Amino acid sequence: MTSTPLHRSIAVALIALGLGVPVLAQEAGRPVIDTPAGGWRASDSTQRDFVQTVHYPASNVNTEGRSASALIAGRIAKDLAAAPAKARQPARLVVDGVALPLDAAQDGRFSRPWSFGPGAHGVAVRGPGGAGMPERRVQFYEANASRVAPKLRVVLSWDTDMTDIDLHVVSPDGQHVWYGQRVAANGGALDVDVTTGFGPEIYAHPNPMPGIYHVYAQYFGAGEREDALTVAQVAVIENEGTPREKQQVFRVPLRKPGELTLVRSFVVP
Repeated sequence: MTSTPLHRSIAVALIALGLGVPVLAQEAGRPVIDTPAGGWRASDSTQRDFVQTVHYPASNVNTEGRSASALIAGRIAKDLAAAPAKARQPARLVVDGVALPLDAAQDGRFSRPWSFGPGAHGVAVRGPGGAGMPERRVQFYEANASRVAPKLRVVLSWDTDMTDIDLHVVSPDGQHVWYGQRVAANGGALDVDVTTGFGPEIYAHPNPMPGIYHVYAQYFGAGEREDALTVAQVAVIENEGTPREKQQVFRVPLRKPGELTLVRSFVVP
């Protein structure tokens, strides 16, 4: 079933009324989500929650300077995370209906930046191995109405480890946001540059201008795996957290490093 803001609001209301089913962090094999926690919260608003610091050369996603309110963090079973690199599969992360791979360290810990706007949200983490693996779900309501709420969010992820796929977004005024220019004068921003596989890389805009947007995925590199075929997924979310929310998901195969592919052009009215 497709997730909508109404569905998420109902679920959060049930939790607030004590009608939700409680879960125990100690349950064997199930992922643990340290943040966000379930229930109601009123987080501080900071610019760091919207744009992440990135260091070059980058080796992984870093969460330096991020407040807990702008993170998804926890751990999965250590024996699953410590599988040999060639056999390792990512866990699965679902944020407000957007599903993407989730990599974890060998000790099972994971941490990913995500800027949550006001309103109801749902986060789920499933262990590596696909359907039927242990899963943890958290639903919460962000009560701070002054937090930045992206009216446009573009999320890039991909399905291969140790590969570098880059997100490029060109707005109607010609401004180009990518890892070399992560913040545009019009307010659009790329929050992170992931160089070691899976993503996500996220472009967000609090008040996008009307017109045509172009979204590209560039297969930047694959290390020693120069022949690695990877499938990029781009999710476009408009009017996030409102009754007018719209989600579209597109997948494109990328066959070799250097390839630049137009994934989607769309119109913001």
